[in-house]
This record gives sequence, C-alpha cells and structure tokens, in this order.
Amino acid sequence: MRKAFLALAFVAALIVVPPLPAAPVASASAKIHRMDVVTRPIARFRISSDQTRFGALVFAGGLEMHATSDHFGALSGLAFTEGQTGLAAVADTGFWLTATLQRDEANRPIGLTGVTMTEITGPGGVPFAGKWLTDAEAIAVDGETVLVSFEREHRIARYARGDDGLQWREEMPPPVPTDRLGHNSGFEGIAIGAPGSALAGALIGVSENGLDGSADIIGFVQPATGPAFRFAVRRRGAYRVTDLAILPGGDLVLLERRFALHTGLAMRLRRIDDDAVTSDATVDGEVLLEADMDHQIDNMEGLAITTDPDGVPRLTIVSDDNHALLQRNLLIEFRLVGPAVSPPPAADG
Repeated sequence: MRKAFLALAFVAALIVVPPLPAAPVASASAKIHRMDVVTRPIARFRISSDQTRFGALVFAGGLEMHATSDHFGALSGLAFTEGQTGLAAVADTGFWLTATLQRDEANRPIGLTGVTMTEITGPGGVPFAGKWLTDAEAIAVDGETVLVSFEREHRIARYARGDDGLQWREEMPPPVPTDRLGHNSGFEGIAIGAPGSALAGALIGVSENGLDGSADIIGFVQPATGPAFRFAVRRRGAYRVTDLAILPGGDLVLLERRFALHTGLAMRLRRIDDDAVTSDATVDGEVLLEADMDHQIDNMEGLAITTDPDGVPRLTIVSDDNHALLQRNLLIEFRLVGPAVSPPPAADG
C-alpha cells in the first residue's frame, strides 16, 4: 500500500505544479524567507530492520524535515560550505537554501537551524522569474565560488561568496552541445575534481538522461586549463541521474533515481573511476547501494560528500518532495567504510 500511495504522489507531483512555492515575478531584490524546521530522526534506513551495513556503506543517520514555510522543499542539489555543518542547497523552484546541520557527539545529524531560503538571482541581483529560468538542479562549491546548473534554459551560473551572500558573476552554456538533452533533462549533477586527482580542478557535469548515439548518458569535463571534452556514463536500467559528487581521492559518485508505477521510487549510488573519464570514453562503475521503498527514501535528488574526522568519506543525500502532500523532505547519511562491493566493469573508449 505504501508503494502505491507514494507512486501516486510522485506522478501527481509531475503533473501538478503547486502555486505557492513557485518563483515570483522578478523584482529589484531577492526575497528572503527565514523559517523554523522541525526534524524527526531516522534511526533505521531499512524499514523494520536493524541492518546498518549496506555493502561498502554504513548508515549514519538521517532526518525527516518539516518547515513553517511553504517555500521549504523541492531540494535538487546539495553542498557543504563549512565543514560538515554549513549546508547549502538549491531548489528547482528558484531558491537557495542555507542552514546549519546540527550533529550529536557521534556525528549523526540531529537538526537544522538558521534555515533561510533566498531567491536565486541573476545580473544586477534581480531574481530569475518563471520556471524556464529558475529550474536549478545542481550546486558545486569551489572555494569562494559557487556554481549552479539550470535545466530547461540549459546553463551554468557562477556566483561569488561574500559577506552579503552570493553575488552573480556570469553564466555560460554547458561546454558541450545540448541538443540531445531535452528541456527537462539537463545537467543534474556538477562537481569540481578533487585536488591531486586525474580531474583536479575540472568542472564535471552529468546529465539526467540526455543520451548519446549509443543511448548512454552524456557528461562533460571542463578542465581548469585546456578545452572541454565529452564523455558518457553507461546507462544501466531505467535509472536517471539526479546528482554527482566527488570522493576525496577523485572518484565520481552518481546519485540515480528510478520510478515505476508498480514498484514506486528507487535510488542507486554508483562509483566511477576518475581515471576512466577521458575524452569520448564511456564509463561504468560499481554499485555502492540500491534501495527501494522498503527503505527510508523518497525522490532522492541531492548528494554531497565530506570527510569524517577519521578520514572516512560521508555521503549526505536529500530528497525533492516536489511540494507534494504525500512526499517527504529527507536527509540521510552513509559512511563509505570499505570495498565490500563487486569490481567495476571495465570502461571503454
């Protein structure tokens, strides 16, 4: 019954656009919404099970989040700006979210404070208006620079972090052709290559479901210096990419979502060897996790990776509730503790 109920909610969210959280008409300055967020801890990832180990991952806690503002939700991209507590996100309704993620002595998430949602702005600090321009899907932080990927009007905007918040600097089209992306299937994941890795300093992007001539998922790399190039991620099953993050050693982790009426939602995490990401290569990787509606998931869309004090990578994932009554705003975390997964398939060029 739960699967059918949530499947119906997800379909309804795709059809009906709720009026309240939609981006308002552009005004001279961005509207700021401060709100309280009430959270409920998620103690078990697998429903009615005490299982904590999932292959190479260990479940490290989670939250179900409810806010006093109708604007809260629709989170589509996630990053951290300060350690493991300074949380930043974008919503596909045209808002930034900033907050402090509170943690207990075991580093489990226990709450959100200082939650603010602010309209995403363009040139002159004027907010973008209309779904065509406000559909933010991914965020990447590179020092004092913040990058945001938009779909429908496919582009990447660059912002500078400062005392007065984020200041628009420029926007550019993705560095590869977008004719195969479709309006609602843009670059859902962007990230900056890890220092010392094969893709160090590069801007990396992977589309939701833009397919090349071999029906694989289109991605790009814009190196810190030199020309951009295209690569592809092997399409496996009915999953679509919803975000991308980078492990400390440089490997890519893809967050993917699958939806079917008879099974509901599912999520998958796939690890890609960064050394395999070269011009015109088609890459694949090991599945770190696959979870269905027997687990505490919803429409999982945002992924960020930080490093715990003991050096273990921590994956933080948030859901996009589509502002739908029957969907939830979730934050779940895992520690990538070991290689208890099968070897990745070989990449081909």
